[in-house]
Amino acid sequence: MSQFEYPRPQLQRDAWQCLNGTWDFTFDDARRYRHPGDDIAWDKRIEVPYAPETQLSGIGDTGFHTICWYRCEFTLETRSARTMLHFGAVDYRASVWVNGVLVAEHEGGHTPFRADITAALNEGQRQTLVVRAEDDPSDLAKPRGKQDWQLEPHSIWYPRTTGIWQTVWLEPLPATYIASLRWTPMFDNFEIGCEVLAGGDIDQQLSVQVRLLHNGVLLAADRYLLVGQEANRKIVLSDPGIDDSRNDLLWSPERPTLLDAELTLYHGDEVVDRVCSYTALRSVAINRDRFMLNGRPYHLRLVLDQGYWPESLMTAPSDEALRRDVELAKAMGFNGVRKHQKVEDPRYLYWADRLGLLVWGEMPSAYAFGARSMTRLVKEWTEVIERDYSHPCVIVWVPFNESWGVPNLTSTQAHRNAVEALYHLTRMLDGTRPVIGNDGWEASATDILGIHDYDGDPEKLGARYAVNDPVRQLFDQRRPGGRILTLDGFPHRGQPIVLTEFGGIAYDPNAPEGHTWGYSRAGDAATYLERYRALLHVVNETVMFSGFCYTQFADTFQETNGLLNADRSPKVPLEQISAATRNVPV
Repeated sequence: MSQFEYPRPQLQRDAWQCLNGTWDFTFDDARRYRHPGDDIAWDKRIEVPYAPETQLSGIGDTGFHTICWYRCEFTLETRSARTMLHFGAVDYRASVWVNGVLVAEHEGGHTPFRADITAALNEGQRQTLVVRAEDDPSDLAKPRGKQDWQLEPHSIWYPRTTGIWQTVWLEPLPATYIASLRWTPMFDNFEIGCEVLAGGDIDQQLSVQVRLLHNGVLLAADRYLLVGQEANRKIVLSDPGIDDSRNDLLWSPERPTLLDAELTLYHGDEVVDRVCSYTALRSVAINRDRFMLNGRPYHLRLVLDQGYWPESLMTAPSDEALRRDVELAKAMGFNGVRKHQKVEDPRYLYWADRLGLLVWGEMPSAYAFGARSMTRLVKEWTEVIERDYSHPCVIVWVPFNESWGVPNLTSTQAHRNAVEALYHLTRMLDGTRPVIGNDGWEASATDILGIHDYDGDPEKLGARYAVNDPVRQLFDQRRPGGRILTLDGFPHRGQPIVLTEFGGIAYDPNAPEGHTWGYSRAGDAATYLERYRALLHVVNETVMFSGFCYTQFADTFQETNGLLNADRSPKVPLEQISAATRNVPV
């Protein structure tokens, strides 16, 4: 498997050109340069798509830098009517020039953007691409997730990521092309919703053929007329009428059945574009106090995953590393992950789709409240939902975590309004998935009540949630960090309760004393495993919980409370972790 695979797995064409590799680079702390035509001192070389803070970038500079510049030259491998330039993510504000022509500007460090660069290309010559990335390390009013604002990582925050950190690539396109594609599974009616948007030269003679296949067997083949630029249709699959037989087509972690899709765009009877995709038939919902998958109660066994690597920070060192993380989560007995304070690379979601792993999508937090920070958050969160909407593995959206960025929820109405607004906006943009307005405590508008509790004593944890009258004994009392679980005016209405953060047992025998961080500590592997078993037994046996999310998947810099070391080697045998996670004998 190559280091970089097709970066947009649900809308693939045969031809694409990866621009990752060695680029010219320089920091611009003095803000001397405004345009590629300036006399820029290209004094460094960087390996894209790794951020300059990383070892794999070849630079490894973790200092404070506000602006950096990138430059590469390329020759088109394929000539076409149009050429689209894509960026997976650039942190935080990007300006892009091709041959000195400004072709794109984008704000938001976690979401993709693209530009049609056809008019900027030089005929028959090498092309020059220049990127200016601005990322103020002290700006707390932008979505930044776990990126530390202090020079050295502290507590639960990690090194910063500046500039390009996901794949840069070119896509040759016809004059008229399929610009976007959205899939919506409709489990109750055994249907798949398909929305196709065309781009480029548009007229009234466009149609799209959609073919769905499972293991090479054709399930549906229909052709739809585009009205304007769009075709929006429901594809009805043959319903066998028997639940056991029907389950053969349903997607779940235990049976991740994907439906292959082929889409062909026609102008009259002429084929003008073809793409490959995939989708799945599955449903996620809430029924009283239970999370439902495919119409059945489903117990969530999640692990909190920061998505960092020691040598490459938020960028995976390879596509194989992304696949391995999915495989390791499953090998440890989990059926899902909560991607914490990170919008993960689409290639991770591809492997979660294909191998069967549930994913909670969470927005990286800003840490200062105000109109500017909320405007940024709304814009980027909208782009996150649009990017990941069609992935069957994504089952829950979480716009806020632990009141970060909205710290005064108990006293300031504007902070409450922000959480409620993001909850309702998310439900409007995607009515197919549950939404947790604010995970951890101080809940208001929410479909699931997420609780964070790092009490390391299994007996106390079990006693706290084994209550006969949860409204009086649990929700009216203060919990971890002195926080209330629900805000006034938002009593628990019977939603599912999930222990969405707990555990956090630090264990690293090789780390110097005082150089690691965790919520509690174990001195040796046997103690570590025994404490994990005891906690997981209690959480699995607590009837109140519809699931749990253990902290955390792997050690992340100074935070050594992972089940795996930072290099993904297990601290104790995987089969023992898996048995404890599932609360079964080894």
